[in-house]
Amino acid sequence: MPVEITWWGHATCTVEDSGVRLLTDPLFARRLAHLRRRRGAVPPPEAAVADVVLVSHLHADHLHLPSLARLAPGTRLVVPRGARRAVPGLARVAGLRGLAVTEVVPGEEVPVRDGVRIRAVGARHDGRRLPFGPHLCPALGYVVRGAARTYFAGDTGLFDTMAEEVGPVDVALLPVGGWGPYLGPGHLDAGRAARALTRLAPAAAVPVHYGTYWPVGLDAVRPHEFHAPGEEFERLARQLAPKVTVRVPQHGERVRLP
Repeated sequence: MPVEITWWGHATCTVEDSGVRLLTDPLFARRLAHLRRRRGAVPPPEAAVADVVLVSHLHADHLHLPSLARLAPGTRLVVPRGARRAVPGLARVAGLRGLAVTEVVPGEEVPVRDGVRIRAVGARHDGRRLPFGPHLCPALGYVVRGAARTYFAGDTGLFDTMAEEVGPVDVALLPVGGWGPYLGPGHLDAGRAARALTRLAPAAAVPVHYGTYWPVGLDAVRPHEFHAPGEEFERLARQLAPKVTVRVPQHGERVRLP
């Protein structure tokens, strides 16, 4: 049975495996603070339908409370350990919407159903709820294991033990850009993401976290950093990891991966 990936923009994806529907880092806003959505329509209501929602870290473009408030009652929410303490609004939204919140650290597994399991893995990224407070929560990636093993990296830099910590995977959803003209530490660009493929050796990869949000007033500043990362990742992957099938979906497009 193939795994199906729908990219809704930024780091928001639906992963469908063995009849289980998972949603990553839901962000359904037209605008977030100084960022506005420049490509792709705001995802439709069905994008918020999921059995499990995976939140990689506490930054507002990944743990977005108004988007979580669109989830159906009973949806299971998997977040880094300490998230409810660090983001009091999370407990409020979960209570009002009847969401079941599970906090995890790297190495912990969460069973879902029909043999599907989620394993939290480490990421190299600042996991704080900026601009507030100390570093309370880890940034995470997740490996969804069902018919396939799908790695959602969240936000992360490239690190030496990535392959060891993540383990064998069939599909990798890798960030290849950001929401501004310059990436700080703890991020993958197209080149570093292509190098990650040489370590992870998945059968297939999908670039995410680019080409959706951009700061207001900066349209003319390094626009290639907004438009180009997905295709640049595909080009570099052909050179560095030619055995990996790379699919570059449009916003809202579903791709099937064997």
